[in-house]
Amino acid sequence: MKRVVITGAGTVNPLGHSVAATQTAMREGTSGIRPLDIRDVARLQITIGGQVRGFAPQDIFTRQELTLYDRFTQLTLVAASEAVAQSGLTFDGDLAARCGVVLGTGGGGLNTTDDNYRSVYAEGKNRVHPFVVPRLMNNAAAAHVSMAHNLQGPSFTVSTACASSNHAMAQAFALVRSGMAPAMVTGGSESMLCFGGIKAWEGLRVMSKDACRPFCATRNGMVQGEGAGIFVFEEYEHARARGADILCEVAGCAMTSDASDIVMPSQDGAARAMKGALRDAGVAADDVGYINAHGTGTAANDKTECAAIHEVFGAQAERLMVSSTKSMHGHLIGGTGAVELLACIMALRDGVVAPTINHTTPDPDCALDVVPNTARDAKVDVALSNAFAFGGMNAVIALRRL
Repeated sequence: MKRVVITGAGTVNPLGHSVAATQTAMREGTSGIRPLDIRDVARLQITIGGQVRGFAPQDIFTRQELTLYDRFTQLTLVAASEAVAQSGLTFDGDLAARCGVVLGTGGGGLNTTDDNYRSVYAEGKNRVHPFVVPRLMNNAAAAHVSMAHNLQGPSFTVSTACASSNHAMAQAFALVRSGMAPAMVTGGSESMLCFGGIKAWEGLRVMSKDACRPFCATRNGMVQGEGAGIFVFEEYEHARARGADILCEVAGCAMTSDASDIVMPSQDGAARAMKGALRDAGVAADDVGYINAHGTGTAANDKTECAAIHEVFGAQAERLMVSSTKSMHGHLIGGTGAVELLACIMALRDGVVAPTINHTTPDPDCALDVVPNTARDAKVDVALSNAFAFGGMNAVIALRRL
């Protein structure tokens, strides 16, 4: 089995339009959650979200391209360009033929879906644009990334709700580790901050009207966000041979299914995923210094996840740093694990652990070091990134400092 490293990273999210801007915001404990600026916001009960502000697609893409790209694809393409540029890879010849792209998304082109439902049902139109299906399909972003960067190898999309990008990265990791591909572009994206997307989430009654406060006794729900996080996973010897700047190693991963409930989280499923990631990475629980938690800010998730961490790490759980950056950028659904991986890379590479902001009142059910409100300087050798989804689908990625 081959070793896998990350040689490129890119992002567009509520905290910034680049990795550097995002990690600076994470260090500073900046909130990207603000009042929503969308159509018909007055009809919504939830009027806050982690929107990507200042993103001007008309300045980036041609008019013809914009007819093909839903917003989730636009965000993905910009993030992918940053990641591939940083990696220094040019995909041509045999490299292009063997490398591909695996991305995650929960809803795909929901802005396109929302716009065209309005067109047909509210405005009474009988025709829609001929490119509606290519815009809204979940694999649209992966397809356009493959075309933009000449990735002719295995390419597909994973859709497992809030674990989508972690599942996608786990698949990319497996492809590189097995030797099937020398490098893969991977990550995830989501953009469902439209009227229909938010109205659907309102129905679940898990949304906060004021702020995301993971692990806090006063937490009252999650806050949606949007964005993309894209990475280049590359075989270690291939990267070293060309003198690439290696951000960190992808040491292992694990995926589990709760097989119990469509919406309620399971301590057992989460614990088995973390244990499996440690086992796959060949690292001991003692080696882990930081966990980027799923930490949605809902009563059930945070309590269950903390219990799972205590189960896996025992007495060591009290010394672990466990933060949720969703407090800053919101819950990016299918793209959330990818953007959160940037916090793990920052901890490993820069020795800075992102905080859980908005934390005012400790919760006895969440008795962990949640790095409240202020980033912390600390040496971290191994980090875990947790993602737990509706449907009981869990994916945990283990990263190691090099």
